[in-house]
Amino acid sequence: MENNTTVFQDTTQVLNRTEIPLNPVEEQIITICLTLLICVVGIAGNIMVVLVVLRTKHMVTPTNCYLVSLAIADLIVLLAAGLPNISDVVAFWIYGYTGCLCITYLQYLGINVSSCSITAFTIERYIAICHSIKAQFICTVSRAKRIIAAVWIFTSLYCIMWFFLVDTDETVYTNGVVVTCGYRVSRSFYMPIYFLDFTLFYVIPLIVATVLYGLIARILFMSPLPSHLNDRAGGGSVHQGHSNSANKANKGAVSARKQITKMLAVVVVLFALLWMPYRTLVVVNSFIDPPYTNTWFLLFCRMCIYTNSAINPIIYNLMSQKFRVAFKKLCKCSWRQKEKAAEYNVPMYYSVMKDSSHESNELATEQDEVGGQTKRLNETDDDASTFSIS
Repeated sequence: MENNTTVFQDTTQVLNRTEIPLNPVEEQIITICLTLLICVVGIAGNIMVVLVVLRTKHMVTPTNCYLVSLAIADLIVLLAAGLPNISDVVAFWIYGYTGCLCITYLQYLGINVSSCSITAFTIERYIAICHSIKAQFICTVSRAKRIIAAVWIFTSLYCIMWFFLVDTDETVYTNGVVVTCGYRVSRSFYMPIYFLDFTLFYVIPLIVATVLYGLIARILFMSPLPSHLNDRAGGGSVHQGHSNSANKANKGAVSARKQITKMLAVVVVLFALLWMPYRTLVVVNSFIDPPYTNTWFLLFCRMCIYTNSAINPIIYNLMSQKFRVAFKKLCKCSWRQKEKAAEYNVPMYYSVMKDSSHESNELATEQDEVGGQTKRLNETDDDASTFSIS
């Protein structure tokens, strides 16, 4: 994704204008407000995803490891593409040559890693659900960490080319000099790179996701319960109680897997929809001259990209009970730590001891409730912690 001041433009041209052109006030206000809102929500949400997975032992599962990778990639996109857009819309490019190289590199790194992470957890879900026996040996946390490391190394090396493809350009006006960050050479030379990016990090991930989620849906939503479970459920009266409990556990596991699959499928669908305007525009502009550069449509494309990087934590909170409980617990712990710090500054020792005791009882009760919910959730998923997303 090109830097914000130069999306789909060739900055090697020298413009013979008398005064520096300024963006319309309404464009500045809308861009700043929307970008700030999306970035603040997205940065806070993705940080919470990383914290709840790293700080909660039962949340460290293979799928959640990929979601942490996705969250870090989305953070990079919001920090490297979203926040610079705020200063860029009112003051042109202010980050210099080094900033041009590094910000462009980080933009593509975050975008491409997020795409690879989505592909990785899609494949992991397919193996865990459609090949559950093999999944016991393949879908492990250690293997997920190795795959994530390989994804980041590959993408980091792949994106190095952008250090050699972008440059700053100065345009002299009567009332000053405008610096922009854009292409080093004519835009026509970038077509193979854009189509390679389009294929590797958009088309292929969507094809893989479509095929694999179709296979997953056939197993979860169309196939009956395994025959051995049905046989066991219809067995003699001696084992009737055990059979009924096993059948209920199996139904609970299937229900949990359906919920997980729906959540991840929503993430993939949003990725496809929110990236479609920008990807389509890049393809179209590769064939037309001059390129289509409508200001409001470019703003719409950018907001879609930022929204894609910000919306995933909201989806987890809405569709995953474990993430919802973990988010609430993280927020309550942060709030209570602030309350404790305030209480210890009060010079009334009896009140401090009384409040702390009451707080400890509440915390213990809450932990018991959360522990009970977590235990029930874990008991209903026959994948155990290795194969369950939180």
